[in-house]
Amino acid sequence: MEIDHSRAVAEPVMLRVGFAVTLAALATVATLGANSMRPLPAMIGAGVLAAACVGVALTATRWPRTALVAVPALLGVYFATGGADGPIYLLPALAAFGASSARPVRELAVPGLVAGLVLAVGMTARVVVTGYPAWVAMWQTLGTAAIAVAAAAVGLWRSARRDANAERVRRAATEEQLRIARDLHDGVGHGLAVIAMQAGVALHVLDRDPDAVRAALVAIRDTSRDALGELRAELTTLTGDTAERRPQRGLADLPVLVDRIRAAGLVVDVQVPAHPLPTDVDHVAYAIVAEAMTNVLRHAQADTVIVEIADEGRAVTVRVADDGRGRTTSASTGGLGLRAMEDRAAALGGTLIAEPGPERGFVVRAVLPVGASERVEDSL
Repeated sequence: MEIDHSRAVAEPVMLRVGFAVTLAALATVATLGANSMRPLPAMIGAGVLAAACVGVALTATRWPRTALVAVPALLGVYFATGGADGPIYLLPALAAFGASSARPVRELAVPGLVAGLVLAVGMTARVVVTGYPAWVAMWQTLGTAAIAVAAAAVGLWRSARRDANAERVRRAATEEQLRIARDLHDGVGHGLAVIAMQAGVALHVLDRDPDAVRAALVAIRDTSRDALGELRAELTTLTGDTAERRPQRGLADLPVLVDRIRAAGLVVDVQVPAHPLPTDVDHVAYAIVAEAMTNVLRHAQADTVIVEIADEGRAVTVRVADDGRGRTTSASTGGLGLRAMEDRAAALGGTLIAEPGPERGFVVRAVLPVGASERVEDSL
């Protein structure tokens, strides 16, 4: 279904315009009522000033400094010309709320002080010009200022909450982007690494070992099919359809991965616990092993890979070691794969170290804490 974006944009504008017109009408009518005992020209002038105050106050989100000062100035003119008391006292608060919702407090401190001074001058002019009681004008000035400060505080709170919500949305979007990148790297990236290795094997024995070529092509077919499935599953998340997402892989899927690595020519020795691990730990352990073994294929030029997963009670340790030539700095640090492994371990409160082996090769070792509650839930 096609969305009419112009209508979606126009509706909030119409609501704001409708609110402004309604508020101006109410303020004008209320002011006319408060000044109904005055001569008609004075009453009309008071209504015009009230409507002008409303109009300026409603621009505070766009021109906050101007509105903060202009509204008290118009209020001073209103009272100095004999305007009666009424709801017009609330208009500085409306301007303060709008300004503080749009700008940080550091940008409004000076305009706010100027606005208070302008309000005091206007009320003083009312006393001098009209003979209004000074003590009443003083309390009205203080009350108007207090209400405006309270409205500004509410506006600042609203602005802070809006910014916090925006930050949460931004952070969630970033985390989702990282998750998709990790999943694509783990699924499609690993598959492509195996495909590249199998293609190399097929080319190497193309003329002398048809059976090996056939086995390599079968492995390429199966791996590419799975990689396409992983890619399709991730693409469905971008369209909002999560029904087709594949479940996360765990240690139960490790034999398939090991067979593919072995088909590429590596000797793989695997030791895993006989009992199931907590679900989160199981998924992370598989992801670390898959990434580490894929890196062996891509960088190590190794003959043997040893995978050891041990349940030590309060934590599960994962160790992947190879007998290759080790890694260059660029291959072993700073890549997406290593960061993904570190992030997955850290998400469980664990640690991961990737470093050259004591004599040769490379070692990836992770410690994944296991909570007691997770063990209870996993055993049910």
